[in-house]
Amino acid sequence: MSKQKQSTSKSDRRILKRIGIGIAIVLFLGWFLFWPLNRYIEMPGSADNLRSYVTVKGHPDHRKGSFMITSVYLAQARPVTWVWAKFNPHATIESANDVTGGTSGQTYEKVQDFYMQSAINEAIATAYKAAHQYYRKQYLGIYVLSIQPNSKFKGKLHVGDTITKVNGHHFNTAHGYQQYIGKRKVGSKLTVDFLHNGKKKEATSKLVRLSGVSRTGIGILLTDNVKVHTKIPCRINPGQLGGPSGGLMFSLQVYQQLTNRNLRHGQKIAGTGTINPDGSVGEIGGIDKKVIAAHRAGAKIFFAPYIKPTKTILKYEEGHKTNYQMARDTAKKEAPGMKVVPVKNFNDAVHYLQTHH
Repeated sequence: MSKQKQSTSKSDRRILKRIGIGIAIVLFLGWFLFWPLNRYIEMPGSADNLRSYVTVKGHPDHRKGSFMITSVYLAQARPVTWVWAKFNPHATIESANDVTGGTSGQTYEKVQDFYMQSAINEAIATAYKAAHQYYRKQYLGIYVLSIQPNSKFKGKLHVGDTITKVNGHHFNTAHGYQQYIGKRKVGSKLTVDFLHNGKKKEATSKLVRLSGVSRTGIGILLTDNVKVHTKIPCRINPGQLGGPSGGLMFSLQVYQQLTNRNLRHGQKIAGTGTINPDGSVGEIGGIDKKVIAAHRAGAKIFFAPYIKPTKTILKYEEGHKTNYQMARDTAKKEAPGMKVVPVKNFNDAVHYLQTHH
């Protein structure tokens, strides 16, 4: 009986050991495949034909070729994707703070959606102005992008709110608000009217010294919230895309449809860059990955924002290269046959298309 009990005991221990190993393997696989890390993976995304994004009433796009909007694929890393990214030459691993600025994923997405809407509005205004078509800008106020830790309005204002008045005054630019507030003393009270989820609200609190500058302020990161009205209806549906980097390409597509000029000459033309109210094109992030995405989609021309590469600028640039330099170098290595064209503004891009068939 003792031998039988001993044998049974050993058998039970082996079974328990196997169960334990099985559970450990399942837990490890679950962690390896699904546990979210405090890192993000960036890699080349897509390059999509803008014909499906832009609708201008009475002005369809029947011209050959395409304007393409490029994107970067961004996803929170898991251990398995982190390992995969380490061996992928086209993927980079970024800290969550560098990507989201320390905000939650939901807040980050909200800000990116606003940046996209802002880019759409400026693109429409730029294209309509160049095409000599009527448009009107309606200034809604200051859009709150983030709130500094020392702000006395923290908990009262939230990311996504639009400030419409300060002490009863409405201004038509963010600079107007900043000038008015900057003349007041630190610690003095300020009343702001704002929209929160479409509802009018009011908050009063003290002003603070803004970090990094010797100026009084509310303590928020802000940008203009502008809506554009046109006689010829125009609609741009960005789908799942976010951020401001599609501004230049949106404006080219809208301009193409408004004028019906043969700008593309049958070519696939990609690019990136923000579009500012004066038509200038601003730099963006991840341009190397966007060049690769454009190449994979068959683009032969790529518009890249251009700024003069001074020592000071290169010190703070990604990879110590300007957007144009990085796009040019990436194309030489990864996209043979692609022409990277530097552009300072919208007119540069149009002029290139009109003079290079």
